[in-house]
Amino acid sequence: MAKPVDPNKEDQYATAILNRNDRPNRLIIDNAINDDNSVVTLSQQKMNELQLFRGNTVLLKGKKRRETICIVLADDTCQNDRIRMNRVVRNNLRVHSSDIVSIQG
Repeated sequence: MAKPVDPNKEDQYATAILNRNDRPNRLIIDNAINDDNSVVTLSQQKMNELQLFRGNTVLLKGKKRRETICIVLADDTCQNDRIRMNRVVRNNLRVHSSDIVSIQG
């Protein structure tokens, strides 16, 4: 015999895609102001949230399992959900501006 369907559970399945888990280590790429090939910049608030300090090395993961290591610096003009990197770092990760990368400290 079939069990009766719970309407609350059905609603949860329908809205599951809208309620994704918050991933603070996934950031949107912005163009860098400086031309240093080994530096990425984050907002100070995001660095505090990820427990990163100025000068720490971080592992960045892009598309197709591409990884690179960079030095992180604070930038007050950078938005909280963004990471700034130059063209060379983006090419290493095989990503473009406004793509998403993950960062690990």
